Amino acid sequence: MKKINLILILIIFQSCSFNNDSAYWNEHNKKKVKEQKNLAKIIKKSNDITLMSLDEYKIYIDDYIKKSKYPDITR
Repeated sequence: MKKINLILILIIFQSCSFNNDSAYWNEHNKKKVKEQKNLAKIIKKSNDITLMSLDEYKIYIDDYIKKSKYPDITR
């Protein structure tokens, strides 16, 4: 009986997900979706940088830095 209980507990814990990108964690997911929508709008404007506001340009640069291959030298 102990073995069956152990197997059931392992199956239950195996199905749990602590992934922040999961749809079940709504608090972070809603914020991330909102940021992604804003970023998508900004990327559409990125063809002509002169049309961007200062805040939009800052978000665009921050995203570009995150995706770059260069190491972070600010540390």
